[in-house]
Amino acid sequence: MASNGTPTPAAAADHSKPVVTDEVRRVFQSFDANGDGKISVSELGNVLKALGSNVPEDELERVMVDLDTDHDGFICLDEFNAFWVAGSPDGSSAGLKDAFDLYDQDRNGLISAEELHLVLNRLQMKCSVEDCSRMIKSVDGDGDGNVNFEEFKVMMSNNAAGTVTSNGA
Repeated sequence: MASNGTPTPAAAADHSKPVVTDEVRRVFQSFDANGDGKISVSELGNVLKALGSNVPEDELERVMVDLDTDHDGFICLDEFNAFWVAGSPDGSSAGLKDAFDLYDQDRNGLISAEELHLVLNRLQMKCSVEDCSRMIKSVDGDGDGNVNFEEFKVMMSNNAAGTVTSNGA
């Protein structure tokens, strides 16, 4: 049923690879500008530029080598999901820290609702600042109205496990 490369329910039940959540799929699709089901080095560079990060070509190539586990020159949905879930292919949190830093626009170690709103809208994921405030509130363990890196890691692991739900509050 999934001729476009997306996992079928049977594939999702395969415990050898993490389940792809709707959120991961949406982020992946925002990177995949031409809709071919894979992210090229130029697509990756374009998204990072849109997020305000001018990454040198050699750094983009390094990221591609790290994420492209089948070495076909592209990042497929499963490779992207593995990165999203684990933080980086080697299981360290370095990749997750890089993702956090993309959202932390003012580099203060916190993601505010305004920063989340800015980045999500740059990724063509339209939402209001109020929506972003609700998202932050759902994972804001210390109640400061922001997401720090530890809360971000919890949020990403919860999303990967499919345990975060939208309760509309």
